[in-house]
Amino acid sequence: MNLVVGLFISSLRRRRFATGLSLIAVMLGVALGVAVSVVNRSALDEFAHGVRVLSGDADLQLVGPRNGFDETIFPRVAISDGLALASPVVEVDVRLPGRDATLRVVGLDLLRSMQVQPALRPEVDASLDAGALLDPDVIYPSPAALQTFALRTGQTITLQAGLQTVSLRVGGTAGGFAPGQVAALMDIAGVQWHLGMLGRLTRIDLRWATDGDTPATRAALQALLPPGLQLVAPVQREMQAADMSRAYRANLTMLAVIALATGAFLVFATQSLSVVRRQSEFALLRALGVTRGQLLGGVLAEGCAVGLVGGLAGVAAGHGLAAIALRTLGGDLGAGYFAGSRPALQFDLAASAVFLLLGLAASALGSWWPARRAANADIAPALRSAHQPLLPPARVHHRVALCLALLALALASAPPLGGLPVGGYLSVACVLACAVVCLPALAHLVTRLLTRWPGLLLGLVRARVAAAPSHAVIAAGGVLASVALSVAMAIMVASFRDSVDAWLGRVLPADLYVRTAQGAVVVGLDSAALQRLAAIPGVARVEPIRHEQIRLGDNSLPVALVARPVPAEGADRVFPMRALRACTGDCIWVSEAMTDLYGWRPGQQVTIPIGESLRRFEVAGIWRDYARQSGAILIDLARYRALTGDQRVNDVAVWAAAGVAPDALRGQVRQVFGPGVEIASAELIRRSSLALFDRTFAVTYALEACAVLIGLFGIAASFAALAAARRREFGMLRHIGVTRGQIGSMLALEGALVAGIGVLGGLLAGAAISVLLIYVVNRQSFHWSMDFAVPGASLALFSVAMLLFAALAARWAGSQAMRLDAVRAVREDA
Repeated sequence: MNLVVGLFISSLRRRRFATGLSLIAVMLGVALGVAVSVVNRSALDEFAHGVRVLSGDADLQLVGPRNGFDETIFPRVAISDGLALASPVVEVDVRLPGRDATLRVVGLDLLRSMQVQPALRPEVDASLDAGALLDPDVIYPSPAALQTFALRTGQTITLQAGLQTVSLRVGGTAGGFAPGQVAALMDIAGVQWHLGMLGRLTRIDLRWATDGDTPATRAALQALLPPGLQLVAPVQREMQAADMSRAYRANLTMLAVIALATGAFLVFATQSLSVVRRQSEFALLRALGVTRGQLLGGVLAEGCAVGLVGGLAGVAAGHGLAAIALRTLGGDLGAGYFAGSRPALQFDLAASAVFLLLGLAASALGSWWPARRAANADIAPALRSAHQPLLPPARVHHRVALCLALLALALASAPPLGGLPVGGYLSVACVLACAVVCLPALAHLVTRLLTRWPGLLLGLVRARVAAAPSHAVIAAGGVLASVALSVAMAIMVASFRDSVDAWLGRVLPADLYVRTAQGAVVVGLDSAALQRLAAIPGVARVEPIRHEQIRLGDNSLPVALVARPVPAEGADRVFPMRALRACTGDCIWVSEAMTDLYGWRPGQQVTIPIGESLRRFEVAGIWRDYARQSGAILIDLARYRALTGDQRVNDVAVWAAAGVAPDALRGQVRQVFGPGVEIASAELIRRSSLALFDRTFAVTYALEACAVLIGLFGIAASFAALAAARRREFGMLRHIGVTRGQIGSMLALEGALVAGIGVLGGLLAGAAISVLLIYVVNRQSFHWSMDFAVPGASLALFSVAMLLFAALAARWAGSQAMRLDAVRAVREDA
């Protein structure tokens, strides 16, 4: 038995090139999946730690709209039966003038909060007296904030909250925050007074008394709350953060799994060709007493060894990639879900184990069919010296292909499972499998079409591929899978980008957009600021916009409420609308996500909390929105103000008068408002948004590139094995006068032809998969619709590049066999 094991190990050593490529393919697939999981896990752990620090020992948190709620609710809640303690909280994001980074200021009733958030406490500098703890003019930055803004104790700093500036003294350090959390503590009265939150709270942390949490006390507490306020357990906020990024993470993970499946094709190709070359060796082992089971196990063990080593290397590489991603893209992987976070790398044991097992499974599946063929091969023919090993003929399983196509259609129509397009993912797998099953028919069709093309080398290549179609199918399988993935993603991304670009053109009609400085969305601009803006010379008109967040359910993510003037003649002038209908009463227009998540349809009567009251509205239309995944509602600004009394705005669209350049107008606005506002042209917002879009898909592009690289590895590995098995053929060609260069050109043409079959199949399969990605996966994941667009020029360039690289890989892989002396090659198997 030790001899048999040694033979299989020595076989892997002899095939170092093919084995190494298979190992790299598995490693890449595992590494990509582990990296995505580790980055997201690190970001979620940091967010969860921040939530736990801020919530402390609270059992529940009373939360409401983003701009807070009336503080008069606090005394009613604080004396509710069953509660031991209620701690009010105000959170405001501010900036230091001249700095882009934001500082989250947390205002607490420090005497109460010490019982709820004991870890979150100011550490007063020894040079200050005890009264500094409750001084409204003193702030306590976290260690990360001190480092980020280069602050020191005793220093006076200026904070910018909207148009307001306030000078505060650094009284020490805030303890309890996460290591990378840029935040600060203040007395709650100081935050309300200085930062524009008088009479407002953003949260109340609650702790039950012993045995106080009963259905009756919960019902009594809920009855005290006006509409729009909800009781949320801290763990629910962590779950909501995970839900926010789940679809994006799942899609990236599926791309990594497809890359791993492409690696399985490569293992299959190398093992299949290895089994063909070693038929005589296996026959001799069988004749010496090795059983079919031992032979089957040996070949399977070869594949599993590649999967194990590649998987372990992939786990290590995945954590390395995650470390790089955390430093460059942060915890959001470029998608903005955890923007600004720089979490520490954490080892993800679960993801490492899962993807290691997937790597083993991919290698085992890739080795299964070759192992069975090796175990079931006839002994006597393989022992003959003149035996020419061949793969079995490639067959098209029409019924299997038809069943896979019908199953793909059925799965594509399935609803999401747990908020994820599981049916869409399985449908993509069925389309890919159907394309692979149909690959022999495609290879036969391509070789028949080439019969009319003249040329000796092309004739030799065509004859070789036609005589050994199984070799072509095996080599083209990995190319098909990687090209299908790349084409599908290219079409989806192009469709998405074109749709976003067109959408931005519709929602950004003004010349300039003015908003309160980043982080001051709660404070906003008041009516006086609007009047000053409208009075600036060169301003033709202004249109105020108010953004708010409301909650429609206990476990649902906040929904955006957008209040802006809606023309009487139609909301389609404000946003790109579909399913628009006449509305006579109170009207709202909802995004596509609202129809998917809540089932709202035009003409339906719905109830939403506005102004701490429940109001009934009629859904007058559905609009396309790419900015808010959890849903958005559009309401006329005048009606919003009448219902809420809120006169502040977050953004103002500004139209320049005739003959006034937007850049000149920008300078005048800056002179009036100073650093308290951000000013951007529609074109700048468009470019920035598209740059963010490209950054979001940067990881996707990396996954595509790895899949394509694995496909090219498959071409190189297959032709290396084929060239080694065809040394006698090359020797015969040399004897009849064919030069080394011509043999190299023949191999290059053969590689290009085989790759062309895979590329053609990949283009067809990728187009079908892109339809699933656009109309099923993305719609069920992110609730966005988009217009179908094909980047023809990019796909053509990509296809030509694939053919060129495949030709170079095939020629390079066969160069070793061409160095063998012609006489020796002819006599080798005589």
